[in-house]
Amino acid sequence: MKILAIDVGTGTQDIILYDSNNSMENSVKLVLPSPTKIMAGRIRKHNQDLFLKGETMGGGSVNRAIKSHLEKGYRVIMTENSARTVRDDLERVKSMGVEIVPAQEKPIGIAEIELKDVDLTAIAEALSNFDVKLEFDHIGVAVQDHGYQEGTGDRNFRFQKIKEKLNIPRSPEEFAYYVKAPEYFTRMQGVFRTLKEYHPTIMDSKFASILGATLDPKVAEMDNYVAIDVGNGHTLAASFKEGKIHGVFEHHTGLLTPPRIEELVNRLSKGIITHEEVHDEGGHGAWAVQGIGSFECVVATGPKRAILEETDLNVHNAAPGGDVMMTGPAGLIKAIISEKGDT
Repeated sequence: MKILAIDVGTGTQDIILYDSNNSMENSVKLVLPSPTKIMAGRIRKHNQDLFLKGETMGGGSVNRAIKSHLEKGYRVIMTENSARTVRDDLERVKSMGVEIVPAQEKPIGIAEIELKDVDLTAIAEALSNFDVKLEFDHIGVAVQDHGYQEGTGDRNFRFQKIKEKLNIPRSPEEFAYYVKAPEYFTRMQGVFRTLKEYHPTIMDSKFASILGATLDPKVAEMDNYVAIDVGNGHTLAASFKEGKIHGVFEHHTGLLTPPRIEELVNRLSKGIITHEEVHDEGGHGAWAVQGIGSFECVVATGPKRAILEETDLNVHNAAPGGDVMMTGPAGLIKAIISEKGDT
């Protein structure tokens, strides 16, 4: 079975072309600039009005580039799906000065840029330079999606849905979506539309990384541990007992200090962490079904994991398939194999 796994992050997109006939260590791997960085760069190159079509994708750099373009006095016209890249609340997008038009309407004489989180054509072209064909039986994509419900803040809504899912301890594979995802995950919906002919598996990028971290050989021998993905923008930690997630917290990485991380990890493991204490200091939130008691170590992944070295926590850097950069794609591969079987 051949699997293409793409973890779309804030800084990079991490890609594995995996063949179950070979080891993950020998898979073709790519670490490339993230789509949001690429699209932002394309927007900044233009000194004219722009029409942004395509799909809902990761914002961040794209949103800052759009704001800058508007401040220069240029028009920015977007379709509804692409406009949700900026905000799911389209009235707020309009209030910025963005003009929103139906998808079938194409402004005449205006430069176009197509937004999307996954560009298979570009990946295929990159691989072709090394005589590698982009052939796969299944595809998995990881993106971070807060979800959207009118009248509810995105941080609260995200943890409302995590709490609903984590009503009992669950395996991380259960956070994957096969064939379709709930409508309120608008960014995931964009990926499904882009790849509809391939029937993709999609996960939230944080849960994909946490799942990938569990594939590290040392972690496979543990019963109780806390897995933590320290990303460029967000940090998510999950407490594990006998292979199941018992609780999570998520915070903005830039707001965390080593002592605070240590405190939150210990409160998570005891099951006494609260949503309010994380949310009120600017984080996303927290939820614990129950504590796991003492834990063997903190299993770390993510580009900012070095901050954990400044704590007194016992840290092990996860390296599924021998690669610390590939926890997200490894998690996607595990989710697909769990659903489809290793055939």
